[in-house]
Amino acid sequence: MGSKLTDVLNRKAQNPPPVWLMRQAGRYLPEYRALRENAGSFWKMCVTPQLAAEITLQPVRRFGFDAAIIFSDIMLVPHALGLDVAFEEGLGPKLSPVEDVRTLDRDRAAWGRRLLPVYESLRLVREKLGTAALVGFAGAPWTLATYLAEGRGSPDQQKARLWMYRDPAGFSELVGVVSECVAFHLIEQLKAGADAVQLFDSWAGGLPAEEFERFVVAPTKSIVDKVRAERPEARIIGFPRGATLQGYEQYAAMTGVDAVSLDTAVPIGWAARTLGPKIALQGNLDPLALLVGGDALARAVDRILAVTANVPFIFNLGHGVLPNTPPENVAALVARVRAA
Repeated sequence: MGSKLTDVLNRKAQNPPPVWLMRQAGRYLPEYRALRENAGSFWKMCVTPQLAAEITLQPVRRFGFDAAIIFSDIMLVPHALGLDVAFEEGLGPKLSPVEDVRTLDRDRAAWGRRLLPVYESLRLVREKLGTAALVGFAGAPWTLATYLAEGRGSPDQQKARLWMYRDPAGFSELVGVVSECVAFHLIEQLKAGADAVQLFDSWAGGLPAEEFERFVVAPTKSIVDKVRAERPEARIIGFPRGATLQGYEQYAAMTGVDAVSLDTAVPIGWAARTLGPKIALQGNLDPLALLVGGDALARAVDRILAVTANVPFIFNLGHGVLPNTPPENVAALVARVRAA
């Protein structure tokens, strides 16, 4: 299905640009909070197609975004690999740390069964979405490997880094298995109705250059190649959050993604000049500017729009919507982008 977002991913600049937001479906919306209270748990919402579809559609109905991103979680891939995933209120996901790659389930039929609720959610959303694009997603291998090694999120990903240095062959095998499952998941999401997919490498920052290439760039390229081999028309957005500018250049040049999503720290003018002639861009409003609203939000939006006017660009955030963001600020953001 053609849309403003897919046009940009095909390197056709749009004026005004399409707009959607990472974590646009979530706790800042009263309708989400009401549904969450009735559902009982975050995980139940992720694996119940009717609930996930409704949550996905809520922000599109309210704000008229140009894309919906399926309500799910990057922990669905560890779940597909046979791991028990739990969500602790206020602390995030928790699972038993992986110490031996052989404990992971490599049966693709089992992956499909465990991930089926996501695909059913996509099909339900596709039936009701209208002209907006539908975005699927998965965590990228490095980020997922850090969760598998640690058993939870970590500020410094120490266990994964230690494994990476002490046993590079074993860690590479872990990343390889995760990459296979991620590619499978993205392909199935595209089959189920996604117009594009995004890879979230949320912990890509801080790696030395050689390890960044080996465990962020190379696995992403492998996934892109696998997805395109089966779905040549696939449109893929990559988000190497926290990468250096050199890392962003390398990622954009070597992975084969159609667009690179920029975190808040990336100078948007630099990105437009350096990356914009070669690849579509997405980003990168500071979520705190959205939370504050008013003049601060207006100035930040205008600054981004001014320097991206001549490149294929998708307006988004540099990370996700914060839970205490006033919905009226999101409405003001969408209106200001549309007025450009």
